[in-house]
Amino acid sequence: MRIVFMGTPDFAVPSLNQLIEDGHEVVGVFAQPDKPKGRGYKLTPPPVKEAALKHNIPVYQPSKMRDGEALSILQELKPELIVVVAYGKILPKEILELPPKGCINVHGSLLPKYRGAGPIQWSVINGEKITGITTMYMGEGLDTGDMLLKEETPIGENETCGELHDRLSVIGAHCLGETLKQLEQGKLTATKQNDAEASYAPMLDKEIARLDFTKPARELHNQIRGMSPWPVAYTTLNGTLLKIHRAVVSAESGEPGTLLDKKRMIVACGEGSLEFLEVQMAGSKRMSAADFLRGKQLAPGQKLGTEE
Repeated sequence: MRIVFMGTPDFAVPSLNQLIEDGHEVVGVFAQPDKPKGRGYKLTPPPVKEAALKHNIPVYQPSKMRDGEALSILQELKPELIVVVAYGKILPKEILELPPKGCINVHGSLLPKYRGAGPIQWSVINGEKITGITTMYMGEGLDTGDMLLKEETPIGENETCGELHDRLSVIGAHCLGETLKQLEQGKLTATKQNDAEASYAPMLDKEIARLDFTKPARELHNQIRGMSPWPVAYTTLNGTLLKIHRAVVSAESGEPGTLLDKKRMIVACGEGSLEFLEVQMAGSKRMSAADFLRGKQLAPGQKLGTEE
C-alpha cells in the first residue's frame, strides 16, 4: 500500500519500521521540526526522522499544517493511506479527506478511555490494571474516530510510565500491522466510540508532580510511576528538592510525611507508607536510596515536604 507516515517521538518508530517490514511503500514521512537540545542547544532531529533517513525515505517537517504547504506535499505524494502515530499536530479536514483509504491513528489507550495527549501517563496515575492500543480512523475531533482494532496488556504493579510506554510502542506496531493486513483483505470493521464512556488525558506538567503525603500510599505510588521519566514526582528534604524516581508501597504507618526508618527511606502517608528506592537530590545524580542514605544523616521522625 502507498503510505505517508506521520510521527515524531520514539513511540512512533516501531510502527514506521513495521510498515517497512510488511512491504508497504512508505513514500514520505512527516515529523515535527528539529529542536534544540542539550547544553549547547544543538538542533536535534526527532527519532522518526532519523529512522526514516536510514531507509532513504523523504522527510518533511512543516511547521504548520493549515497553510497549504503540507497539503501541497501530500497531493504530490498521492498516498492511498496516511498513518499517524504520536505526530503531535492536528490534521485539518482537507488532509484527513485526501487519501482514498483514509487516515489511521495508533493511540496508546483502550478508547474511548483516555483520549488526548497523555493516555499512558494517566492510565498509570489512575491505577489502571489494564491498558492497550487502539487503532482508529481519524476524524476532526480529538481521538473520537471510529475504532478498528484493540490489543490489551496488563499494567505491572510497579511498572513506570516509561516502561509501559516502551512496551506499548511495540504493541502498537503489531496492532498497526494487523490493522493494515485486515484492511487490505477487506476484513476491517469500524466501531463507533461511546462518548458516554470517554475520558480525557491531558499532557502532564510540573505543577501536579509534588507529592502530598496526606494521600494514601497507593495513590502516591501511582503518581510516582506515572510521572517517570517526566516530569518526575518530587518532595523536599530540609527545604531542598528531592525527586522520587521509584518507590514501592509499604505497610508501616505514622504521621504523614515523616521518615519511619533510619536505614531505609520509608515515609508515612495518609494510609500506609512508601519506601523510596531511587531518588535524586537537586544538583545530584539519580541514585538508589541505599546509596543516598550513605551520605545523609536522616533520622526517624524527620519530615519531608516542609520548606525548612
